[in-house]
Amino acid sequence: MAIPAAAIVVPVGVVFFISGLIVNLIQAFFFVLVRPFSKNAYRKINRVVAELLWLELIWLIDWWAGVKIQLYTDPETFKLMGKEHALVICNHKSDIDWLVGWILAQRSGCLGSALAVMKKSSKFLPVIGWSMWFSEYLFLERSWAKDENTLKLGFQRLRDFPHAFWLALFVEGTRFTQAKLLAAQEYASSMGLPAPRNVLIPRTKGFVTAVTHMRPFVPAVYDVTLAIPKTSPPPTMLRLFKGQSSVVHIHLKRHLMNDLPETDDSVAQWCKDAFVIKDNLLDKHKANDSFGDGELQDTGRPLNSLVVVIFWACLLIFGALKFFQWSSILSSWKGLAFSAVSLGIVTVLMQILIQFSQSERSNRPMPSKHAKPPQ
Repeated sequence: MAIPAAAIVVPVGVVFFISGLIVNLIQAFFFVLVRPFSKNAYRKINRVVAELLWLELIWLIDWWAGVKIQLYTDPETFKLMGKEHALVICNHKSDIDWLVGWILAQRSGCLGSALAVMKKSSKFLPVIGWSMWFSEYLFLERSWAKDENTLKLGFQRLRDFPHAFWLALFVEGTRFTQAKLLAAQEYASSMGLPAPRNVLIPRTKGFVTAVTHMRPFVPAVYDVTLAIPKTSPPPTMLRLFKGQSSVVHIHLKRHLMNDLPETDDSVAQWCKDAFVIKDNLLDKHKANDSFGDGELQDTGRPLNSLVVVIFWACLLIFGALKFFQWSSILSSWKGLAFSAVSLGIVTVLMQILIQFSQSERSNRPMPSKHAKPPQ
């Protein structure tokens, strides 16, 4: 890790993990004492508490790295964002797609009720994974025999969610890389399918299950396409910590859930067709370096995340000063050693977070020539 990155990773990491543990403890408190009696009351409280953690990472994008998020959608959809339940499908282009989704949710006023389908190992990630678990994210083992029932129960639990929520589903099943694209193209050629150029072939079982169970209470599917302009380097967690900016273009198309086909096979085909359309849209983006100026919406850069980070920093600095005055921990070798070990642990945890976000860590196996079509 470069020295400039380490210089921000350590102090940001200390604030993030200590404040995160406080948030986790608050979430656990209300989970034990409130949720058994009122699930909706717990959800309303957790929505606010979770944002106290998520906004710190949004600050990293908005105020430290200055990543520019440009949203292309029609005015009517822009007005509805954050005011209705939505199933969100998206290509998995960059290492921080989940953070880009949080940016959109925060701009729309539903950050605390933004959910996602994640791999099971995510919930063991210190602080952030624990908070996702308290916030009712869905965690899968990447085995349909085990995951089918998990998805069905998870979707049904959302039926009485008290606020507008977004549930993100990355139907490609993994982050996009050139190696995976080549494998997908080889598979498509062997199966007589359209060869993708900018996306991977979607796995449709999870999407079909989501539509089947959420159609009665979720009015819309948000079809999101992410693209990085040729003039911008891809955003990564390490670049964010270094304060290096990027640009992300987002195209959002709203589909009425009731307009989707009725049968499972037809819904699966709708998803595959949507990714063929997405592939063509990304071809046009490559040619123009834009999704079109006519539908560019101003999402702004709210102060919420900056205020939250300043609050946590001031609170923890005050607490640390009082603790050092009371304990005199820095006046002995044991105290200094303890402090050094603690900073080392924080650095390691932040490194885990960075590694966790990188594309090369994704381990979804790509289909071979003789595999069955992805579902």
